[in-house]
Amino acid sequence: MTTITHWIDGAPAPIADDARRGELHNPATGERTGEVLLASRAETEAAIASAAAAFPGWRDTSLSKRVSVLFSFRELLNSRKEELAAIITAEQGKVLADALGEISRGQEVVEFACGMPHLLKGGHTENASSGVDVHSLRQPVGVSAIISPFNFPAMVPMWFFPIAIAAGNTVVLKPSEKDPSAANWIAALWQEAGLPDGVFTVVHGDKEAVDTLLTDERVASVSFVGSTPIARYVYETATAAGKRVQALGGAKNHMLVLPDADLDLAADAAVNAGYGAAGERCMAISAVVAVDSIADALVEKIAERTRTLRTGDGTRDTDMGPLITAAHRDKVTGYIDAGVEAGATLVVDGRSPEVDADGEGFFVAPTLFDAVTPEMSIYTDEIFGPVLSVVRVAGYDEGLELINANPYGNGTAIFTNDGGAARRFENEVQVGMIGVNVPIPVPMAYYSFGGWKNSLFGDTHAHGTEGVHFFTRGKVVTKRWLDPSHGGINLGFPTNA
Repeated sequence: MTTITHWIDGAPAPIADDARRGELHNPATGERTGEVLLASRAETEAAIASAAAAFPGWRDTSLSKRVSVLFSFRELLNSRKEELAAIITAEQGKVLADALGEISRGQEVVEFACGMPHLLKGGHTENASSGVDVHSLRQPVGVSAIISPFNFPAMVPMWFFPIAIAAGNTVVLKPSEKDPSAANWIAALWQEAGLPDGVFTVVHGDKEAVDTLLTDERVASVSFVGSTPIARYVYETATAAGKRVQALGGAKNHMLVLPDADLDLAADAAVNAGYGAAGERCMAISAVVAVDSIADALVEKIAERTRTLRTGDGTRDTDMGPLITAAHRDKVTGYIDAGVEAGATLVVDGRSPEVDADGEGFFVAPTLFDAVTPEMSIYTDEIFGPVLSVVRVAGYDEGLELINANPYGNGTAIFTNDGGAARRFENEVQVGMIGVNVPIPVPMAYYSFGGWKNSLFGDTHAHGTEGVHFFTRGKVVTKRWLDPSHGGINLGFPTNA
């Protein structure tokens, strides 16, 4: 049994006698593997104080030195990513290949942040007015809080902290209490890379820790990824406390399949994007919008592929692992029950799976519904599990209208060989990230990740140049060196000449 504690001032924090604790489990076996400490307000404030104390020194550290630490972190992460992947699989449940994939996508942001000297360059105008020069610069905001979800314990924090740290901020990371070990492993790696103590701090906990981060005056910015109700709460609470906030919420991602599409490619994509990571992805495809004329053939192809998938322990070369907790498993099977009761056609039933695992893990096998209609809960709600729904439409216009009417706007895809239809879809769909014959259109690190509508609260997406702007503030300096000819009294508003 392991005890995961906070990481403050470059070391695991002492365990208080009255500390609250949460249980940790291996989702593939159901076995209890340890516990995580849940921070009180005072413990969270201690973590914030550590980050606040470290900020002036790190802010004033040269860009060259900051970037050298980033490069060292990148090399260490690359050489030991299998170790981190094993931690993720043991605690989160996803298969090892998927865990390695999320680390690689997070590492792309680390590599992007290694270019911070170029990204922080300001502008300069000589002689903007007579004898007056103007220049701009960007400076770090201060203590940056990151509140991350269970489904990507490495990648999602890495959307934020490499850019925040490279820009000169200090970070307090509050990972999910369901799989906290990856955060501490990353903290130790930062220390090995040469990051000063206090620049990267980890505090574990629940709502008490979150609320402290959202309201403490020493925290300058908050980055959040999670469900839409909590994203809205984070945004409203933290902005009311005067903080800069980017709060990424839930999703209900659609994949529109037109009659001219390659149906084998579309079926492969639907299975990969619907069932990867057991559907516990904010970019998962959960609704396949199929034009009537090809719907029967497409459903048959998806079902054929779905039935070949192996569900089980992620360390055993299976295709799909368990869900994160027993409670979440029961919630997902409840949605399947509701879909049947509502009249949807259950093509593949994953409620009583045969799995390759020991013990009593938290499994739901891939599940496929056909003839789903927009009023059913399996369509309206973000299930966050391996449940794929096929909705039939008459054509492109009805499919587009369905997608745009959805309150979420995170990711979407269109499968077609018609360039005109694809271009029209790019222009007309009200969604932040779009794939054309690409089912999970997660942008590269030098673009920005984020949705529209109820999938994002705040006006700034994650990573890319938007991330750089989020973690910095602009200054403009107007200067004139002493020139007696500009003396004298003039109370009018200054003009340029």
